[in-house]
Amino acid sequence: MGRFFAGVAACFLMVTGAFLLWQGRAAELGGFSATPTKFASARISPTPLLAMSETLRPPEATPKSREEKRFSRADKNKDGRVDIQELLAPRHKAFAKLDTNGDGKLSFEEWATKTITKVQDADADHSGWLSPTEYASTAPPKPKRRATCSC
Repeated sequence: MGRFFAGVAACFLMVTGAFLLWQGRAAELGGFSATPTKFASARISPTPLLAMSETLRPPEATPKSREEKRFSRADKNKDGRVDIQELLAPRHKAFAKLDTNGDGKLSFEEWATKTITKVQDADADHSGWLSPTEYASTAPPKPKRRATCSC
């Protein structure tokens, strides 16, 4: 019975809110009245709510500004040019981490070192294979949610 009254109250509040919004909207457009002279002279302008929503949108980055930002990130020494060394530097660091013996060549074992150690660490009973529970322990961590703006 309490749910019924709560539902009726919620419906009443929604109808009241819609009515107040409608009346407020009419007042913004010029306040139509029952007199024909005022009704005929009132002009309907574009809806202010739609016009306001277009002005409140955040500015979108143009493709040029995105490309300029990408170029700026790649241009490490800020000389206005992107050299091949600047492009390959991040990849070289990642390669150097994987090339454990430093011979300049990446073998399959060197490339798979992280995976191999992850499997060996997860194999609790040292059987050489992973049970479903052991395999579940190798799942990557869930990504952290970015803090959303509270404005």
